[in-house]
Formats: sequence, C-alpha cells, structure tokens
Amino acid sequence: MPRLFREPIPKPNAPRAGSGGVAAADLARRRVRIMPGPVSGRALAGLLVALSLSQGALAGERAKAPSTERPDYTAAEIAAARPEGLPASVRIAGDDVTAFQALIDGAARASDPWLVLSGGGENGAFAAGLLAGWAERGDRPDFGVVTGVSTGALIAPFAFAAPTLGAKAEAALKQNYTGISAADVFEFGGTRDSLTDTWPLKDRIARAVTPALLKAVAAEHAKGRRLLVATTQIDSERPNLWDMGAIAARNAATGDPRALALFRSIVLASTAVPGVFPPVAIPAEAQAGPKTRAIEELHDDGGAMAPFYLAPAAVLEGEARLHLPTDRVYLVVNNRLEPEFQMASRTTLSVLGRTMSAAIKAQTRAALALTKAYAGRTGLDLRVALIDGRFTKTSERPFDQPYMQALFAHGEALGRDGSAFVQTGSAVHSPAAAGARENRRASEAAGAVTASR
Repeated sequence: MPRLFREPIPKPNAPRAGSGGVAAADLARRRVRIMPGPVSGRALAGLLVALSLSQGALAGERAKAPSTERPDYTAAEIAAARPEGLPASVRIAGDDVTAFQALIDGAARASDPWLVLSGGGENGAFAAGLLAGWAERGDRPDFGVVTGVSTGALIAPFAFAAPTLGAKAEAALKQNYTGISAADVFEFGGTRDSLTDTWPLKDRIARAVTPALLKAVAAEHAKGRRLLVATTQIDSERPNLWDMGAIAARNAATGDPRALALFRSIVLASTAVPGVFPPVAIPAEAQAGPKTRAIEELHDDGGAMAPFYLAPAAVLEGEARLHLPTDRVYLVVNNRLEPEFQMASRTTLSVLGRTMSAAIKAQTRAALALTKAYAGRTGLDLRVALIDGRFTKTSERPFDQPYMQALFAHGEALGRDGSAFVQTGSAVHSPAAAGARENRRASEAAGAVTASR
C-alpha cells in the first residue's frame, strides 16, 4: 500500500507530534470573524485570516522542512504513465475529447440523466441535503453518469452507489455535512507545500471510503453507469478524469489495496485547494524504454481547472463535437454567485482571501454561462440548482456546523418539494430546441466528432 495510507493517524483535534501545528478547534475558539460568501470563498478567506493570526505563534516551532526534490520525469512519460499497479484506462486527460468519447461510449447507461456536482467546500451540505430530499420525494433518477469536483468528489460516490446502498448513502452524506467542524477537515500549521495540513480529512475519507463502499460502486459500474471525479495534475497543468467505478471494480474483484488507496487519494486530491491544502502524491509507473520506473505525480483541486465537469472544455466552447448520449443533465452548484460586501483588513492574507472569493465566483459564473450556451446550441435539457436568495444564513467560521446543518435542511426541503432545479432556457421544449436536438443527433450520426486540441 502506498505510504500515504500506511502512516498512523493521530487522534482527531490533536496536533501531530512534531508538526508544530495548531488544531483548527483551538483557533475556532478565538472567534475569528469569517467573511460571508460562497463556501470556497468563505472557507478560504477564513482559513487565510486565521492563518495570519497564527503565523507568529507558529514561527520557529516547525522542524526543518524536508527536501522538496522529486524524481524527474518528462512530459512524454507523464502522458503515458499509469497509476501504480492499475491499468492506464482508469483515467483520461479531462481535456481529451476523443478519450472522453470512448469512455462514455463504453457506458451502456450513459443515455440516462446525468448528475454534475460542483466544488464548494462546506457548501456541499446543499447538494447532500438536496439529494436526501429528492430521494425522499421518490423520483430521483439512477443517474447514468455522476461527476464530482472538489466537495462534489466527496458526495459523488454516495450519490452513485445509492441504488445499492439505499438509505445508508443519504445517512452517510448527512453525517459528513452536518456532523463535522473545521477540526475534522484541517489543522493549522503548514506543511512543506501548503498553509494547512488536512490529515483530519484524510482520516475521515479513510473511514468513509471502505471496501464496502467500493463494492457498491463496482456493482453500479457493472450496470453500465459511470462515476467520474476530476483532479488537476500539477506538473502537466491538465485536468485528469478518473473512472472511479473501474478502480472500485479492481478492488472488489481482487482485493488489491492499491485500488482502495488510489480511490481515497483521488477524493482527497480533488478537494485540495492549491496552496491552502497540501497536494496529494499519487504513485505511478512511467515507461522508460523497455522498463518501467516509479514516479510520484502531484494532484490537487479539480476546481482549479473548472468548478464542475460536464465535458471537455473544447466541447462546451464549440471548438469540438462529441456524442453526448443523454438529453438531460442535473447540475448542482454548491455556491452563491452574487457579490457580497465585506470589509477586508490591510493584510496580505485578508486581501488574498477576498480576491480569491471574487475569482471563484467569477469562474463559476463563466463556466455556468458556457454550459448554458452549450445546452442552448445542442438542445440539452440542463437543469441547474444553486444556493440563491432563498437561503440567507451566513457562517461565522470555516465549516461552521450550525450553518451546514441549516444549508442541508434547506437543500433537503427543496429536493423534497421539487423546487431545487431551474430549467435553463425557456425554449427547452420549443420547436427550435427540438430542432437543435435533431441537428445534434444528425451530426453525431454523420461522425462529426473532432479530436481534442
């Protein structure tokens, strides 16, 4: 098993021995005021403000930083590398249209409705609650494809495995998004490549992502459904899209602990906000002539490339075409998108936190506009749920439990009464939209599928 999951994990809320870290719970008691905003912005801004207060206390406490050197490899080697002990087919470059087409062509149920889950940190409580209420309502589809980015990567396996797990899936999501605090996610006190340490989150993922969960994911994968999670491969600056069902099937069939470790690592990596949370090292094998050699890939937040994943960017931008087999996509945006006022202090971290919050909102609005335009061109029935003016509560600190509980209840109520999703484009059922769908199918039938840039 890779070193990442061989290390003993300290008890929650206690700083690691020799880390010089300050537990998140300790700083939470200092009543730091966190800027309101979308979760990614709020949590990130809160972390940065609290870190600015803790820097003096941490100065001089850390041991000498370990070497930052990594074994060299080339762009060609990383392009052909495969995860240690697993076939290369368990992942593709997320910007490769041809590879994405092949992946979904191999999914018999890809014509069923899709579920796309965005990033958003603690605001993932919205999607978790929405899915629970929707299940209670009784008309939630067994989605043909489920994709997750960042906090969506934590939710996606349970949403995907729900037909096998039943109510256990919703119970797990409720616990994960209403029963935790900041101390269950991160510890203040930087690592060699981040401002905080996420060993508590790694611990929670290790306890939640079990062989039983992988067995349920593998069972749904075998039905022709697909579970896809996005990470950012740091060295290549490209998105990676992981076929989590194929990884789960490997573990379920052989008991290979490397598949279980990889599944956990991908989920952790997809949530790793660059610079704030540490990147995740994924052991891989590169071909060097007739021999293979071990290398160490670094992956972090899938949201660094896009806040959610529906298809390669070139497809959404209209630069390439592919056959998207589904006619309906449910997109859950775990964020607020409107600007919110909050005074920033004249400190580097406060200004950085507010600016990054604005950047995350702008990126999400742009991605949503691009996706709506794609849906309009192709006649895709796109239904969007996001945190809008119907939810007014704000949080006082990162991963504020009462805030997450209220947001979960809000999403649950919307899912239960069927008012969560807005059907984008009033012309979805118009003759023009029907014509767009027919044109899409005709061009796809004619083989109008172009390669990635």
